[in-house]
Amino acid sequence: MKTILTKIINLLLFSFILSSCFVYSQESDGNFNPDTIKAGRFDTGKMWTFEYPPTEYFKQEYNFTPDDEWFEHVRRSALKFATYCSASFVSADGLIMSNHHCARESVTQVEKKGENLNEDGFIANSLEEERPVPGLFVDQLLLIRDVTDEVQDALKDIPSSEKLEEENKKINEIEERESKATGLKVSVVPLYNGGRYSLYGYKRYNDVRLVFAPESQAGSFGGDYDNFTYPRYDLDCSFFRVYDENGLPLKTEDYLKWSNEGIKEGEPVFVTGNPATTDRLNTVAQLEYKRDILYPRIISLLKNLIETYQALIERNPDYAEQLNNQLLNYQNSVKAYSGMLKGLQDPVLMQRKIDFENKFKKAVKDNPELNKKYGDVWDKISESRKIITQKTNKSFTLSLDQFSTPEYFSIADDLISLAKELTLPDSERSSQYVGDELESTIDQLFPEDFDYNVNDSLLRLKVDELYTYFGKDDELVKTFTGGKEGDDAVEYILSKSYLTSEEKIKEFISEGADSILSGSDPFIYYILNAEPLADKIENEIRGLEDSEEVYNLELGKALFEVYGTTIPPDATFTLRISDGVVKGFPYNGTIAPPFTTFYGMYDRYFSFDKKFPWSLNERWLDEMDELDLSTPINFVATNDISGGNSGSPVINENAEIVGVAFDGNIQSLPGSFIFRTEENRMVAVDARGIIEALKKVYEDNRLVEELESGHLSD
Repeated sequence: MKTILTKIINLLLFSFILSSCFVYSQESDGNFNPDTIKAGRFDTGKMWTFEYPPTEYFKQEYNFTPDDEWFEHVRRSALKFATYCSASFVSADGLIMSNHHCARESVTQVEKKGENLNEDGFIANSLEEERPVPGLFVDQLLLIRDVTDEVQDALKDIPSSEKLEEENKKINEIEERESKATGLKVSVVPLYNGGRYSLYGYKRYNDVRLVFAPESQAGSFGGDYDNFTYPRYDLDCSFFRVYDENGLPLKTEDYLKWSNEGIKEGEPVFVTGNPATTDRLNTVAQLEYKRDILYPRIISLLKNLIETYQALIERNPDYAEQLNNQLLNYQNSVKAYSGMLKGLQDPVLMQRKIDFENKFKKAVKDNPELNKKYGDVWDKISESRKIITQKTNKSFTLSLDQFSTPEYFSIADDLISLAKELTLPDSERSSQYVGDELESTIDQLFPEDFDYNVNDSLLRLKVDELYTYFGKDDELVKTFTGGKEGDDAVEYILSKSYLTSEEKIKEFISEGADSILSGSDPFIYYILNAEPLADKIENEIRGLEDSEEVYNLELGKALFEVYGTTIPPDATFTLRISDGVVKGFPYNGTIAPPFTTFYGMYDRYFSFDKKFPWSLNERWLDEMDELDLSTPINFVATNDISGGNSGSPVINENAEIVGVAFDGNIQSLPGSFIFRTEENRMVAVDARGIIEALKKVYEDNRLVEELESGHLSD
């Protein structure tokens, strides 16, 4: 039953940890003429692929014409950092740069007894002190090949119901073949929803060692409160080193040199990284589903969770430290999803999407050949979304996820499994249900740290959801709640249940498997009856979504036939290059500056009375007089990025490092469906601020010398 909602929440929290960034502005006051609203040139973004580099556009826009050697150099210098971030080589001796928030897990992994690296930071003063990070890897893109014809030929004359399976089969076949032939990690990625297919071959480096990470208070200054905002004052950077198979620092010709000059307002900058998925090529019907159904539902759930956690903290102050981290995650999630929803609710932005779709449709329908192949795709997708809309609220409610579902339900699920095993002879049972193992399994059914306040509050939310989406006359709801609502329903359910203590559970088990499986306990009843219903609805939705995926494939082919590479494909967590210029933006009735400085960091420290999350490590106070406080620490530019871009190098025309991307401003939130340069901004750590902090605050001259020279010092 852990289906759609679990996936949504997991993706939601993961993306916010990685500080994903999109685009938003409330353009409309409600009075506008739709006929005057037209799609923007870059509404579909500027995440260009390296197989289709926008050389002519760069020439026209910036009077800059990079050659093939330039593109290859910056491509080979870029890295995927594990499965969630980006990075780059920044010296000939395997030194790589990423974000501090990408390094948090690694910092924790290498921590030794008695250390607190998140509080104190980490500095390796020699190669010997650089610490290997277990399981960490980086991937370098060395091979790009177009395999469109091979994949699309395999799908010709295949029934729609079998196309997705055949597509996966063909992709797996190509990946296996090319992996053996090249010795690389190979991935075939659909672009333009299947209008093109690119094969990417990566060299993987598994020996990656931590070199430098600032303390968390500098690396995430302002915490979740400042997330998705600007002006910012974060030293959100980290450095690692790749070692070769002989345990020596990797020698590489492809690395990005450090800029001696820095960057100025109005200068073009380029970002090479692996942006997370976007949905800019979604149809209007698909976007309306997110606007009217998906996002409001997620926001409602999150707001209910926030209210629940706030009430728990108010009633039980001792729980504050334990619950506050999760509460801040929920609050930050609401901030992000609300921004995306506002973008979809902005009639101007949606009209721009409508205008693009209408022009796209017209181009297809005006061409008899294209019309025959693709003319009805939009109607099919629209009809699919209508049916899914009718089913999805019930599927959502029946889903049980680890964040918002009371543990009573997981206990019930475990009890049902136990009861079913007990109906079998000992010889046919799983090992944990026999002899001493059975006793151990029973002892573990009720969690030692079970929190009645949290679970009872979450149960109230679940009851309210059932009434909202199923109604009071539904048999499942009536039986589960005894026909009662709100707190009365919670009291009724708990009074009828055996699942409220370890003693009562053991008493229940002693009555035998038949008694458990009879469904007399409300939670057992719910699992036994809701699970098959959830599976049925989920299978129906999955079938509709599979059909819609086939329609998306057709739409992708139509898109590529009409527009070719004049627009980029949606992001796919594969390497892209994005262009922009350093530029501030209007906000709160004033203007956000293109650069922030260390003056601003200290101002926030003192303005917030030196309190978390604007507190600073003692080293920043000790060295304040040594710092050139006018040095830029962060800057903003009009580049198009998203979550997976965290850690991406920001370079100038000479392919020199001028910064590292780490976030987007709050106006950037609906960039999953539309990109605009008016207020959307990438937020980056300025290379000059990194050097100033390394020299004056951390006194890490070894790292400074390597960055400035491009080589390890002797």
